[in-house]
Amino acid sequence: MKQSSPQISPLTVAMLAVRNNRDRNAFAQLFDHFAPRLKGFIMRSGTSSGQAEEIVQDVMLTLWRKADQFDPERAQVSAWVYQIARNRQIDVIRKENRPVPEELSQDTDQEPDASQVLAIEQEAGQLKDAIARLKPDQREIIEKAYLGELTHQQISTQTGLPLGTIKSRIRLGLERLRHELKELR
Repeated sequence: MKQSSPQISPLTVAMLAVRNNRDRNAFAQLFDHFAPRLKGFIMRSGTSSGQAEEIVQDVMLTLWRKADQFDPERAQVSAWVYQIARNRQIDVIRKENRPVPEELSQDTDQEPDASQVLAIEQEAGQLKDAIARLKPDQREIIEKAYLGELTHQQISTQTGLPLGTIKSRIRLGLERLRHELKELR
């Protein structure tokens, strides 16, 4: 009789695809899941929206670059990602010579509590809805830039649109997102 293997979460499957095959679609799935949650989590400790976005970008880039270090036997994907985020946030705070907030200085191997996760998931849903309401041309360019990790020049080459058009669509799309999501700040 064949033993069934333990259930592997979709996030673990995606992370293993990134680790083993450098799968961009799997990375996009991880980015969609974690980026808004991480931003909310980071901002709750007093980090500005802009700086939180930079930290999230660094965390997701680290996830891509160091995917080979992920070991599902040692940690869940979410715990691994939140630990990277916590470490990056502490680095940024230390670089600015600010005192590290108490909740960050404590050693935590656990994920945020249920209320934080719920709030972050609600915010992620609102962000997803706001992105869906963008004009299709703006949404496509923003997705290529932020989910596809393409530079403005790469998007221009891929779409055949002038570089200025790419930059304008990103700027206008982000302004609209900021306006629609201003209550989340």
